[in-house]
Formats: sequence, C-alpha cells, structure tokens
Amino acid sequence: MISERMEKQIQFIVTIDELKNITRQSVTIRDRRHENDAEHSWHLAVMAMILSEYAEDKNVDVFKVIKMVLIHDLVEIYAGDTYCYDEKGYEDKDEREQEAADRLFNMLPEDQAQKMMALWREFEEMETEEAAYAATLDRFQPLLLNYNTEGHTWQRPGITSAKVLKRTAVAKARVPQLYEYIERLIQSSIERGFLKP
Repeated sequence: MISERMEKQIQFIVTIDELKNITRQSVTIRDRRHENDAEHSWHLAVMAMILSEYAEDKNVDVFKVIKMVLIHDLVEIYAGDTYCYDEKGYEDKDEREQEAADRLFNMLPEDQAQKMMALWREFEEMETEEAAYAATLDRFQPLLLNYNTEGHTWQRPGITSAKVLKRTAVAKARVPQLYEYIERLIQSSIERGFLKP
C-alpha cells in the first residue's frame, strides 16, 4: 500500500519538474538560448564540488551547499524569476518568494517541509559559511555565462561594472581567490566592450 507520505513526496517531485520551464535571463554559451532554472541549479551543484577548495572556511559542508543550490530557485516555480538588476521586481520579491516557499515546501510531509524551508531561508540570509559560498556561486555562474556570451545580459541599459561588482561582493570575504578571478573577468569584460565601466 502506498503511504500518504509517499504520495506527498511524489507529488512534490512531479511539481518541481516545472523548474525546467522557468527561464532565466542568462543564455547558454554554445547556442545562446535562455538557460532554465534546473540547468542553473545543476551547474551550481557541480561548481560547489569543484571550487570548494577556494572557500575561506576549509570546513564548509559541501553537501549542504549542494542541497542549498539545488533547492534555492524552486520557489520560482510560483514566484517567477526576478532579474538580479530589476529594481522594480525586487520591491516585492521577498514577499512573492516566501508565499511560493510556503505553498511549495508544504506539499511535503511536515518534517521534510521544515528542512527544505530552513535550507532555503539559510541560503537567502547568506549568514552561514555554506550559504555565503552557495550565494557566491549563484552570482558567479551568470557572470561566467555573460563573459562567454559577450556580455549578453549586461547589454541592457543601466548595467555597469559597479553593479556587477556589488552583486558579487559576497565572494570578497568568503571566497577571496574566486573574487580575484571575478575582478579579472569584469576588467576584461570592460576592456573587450562587454560591460560598461
């Protein structure tokens, strides 16, 4: 007999398939199509494993980071993707995403819903070493895509190197070697005309 618990878990799994249909502003390097949230989350999970040696805290829990990056955008199934430089969209982003988190994670059995909610909140607050590392990757990955697509999303009005640096500032203290690399990419992007100074 299938338990109610399993039914809830499977319904959640079916629901999160929708993440594959949430498109982002960044485009893929090879064919320049818009990346989806599932691809973004997968990319971050691999980056979490590969780049963990550069985290300032050598005891960062990489498995926890992987869990965070795999679930951090699930709320966008209901809240939609908010472009990181969209000031208007950010006015109600927290409220929209909290409502989406309540709706989505509460599909799960209570114990799992609480764990998912706690991980998602920890990521959003960026206070722990794991959350700061995860957030660094979340900001670095679109930068890499932009650099390798001649600044695709940076071509919009108002996007400057100062805004990109501000967006990636979390890396400065928590993943300083990666932040140096970020600064080099930004400088190179300016020199190559991909990004406004």
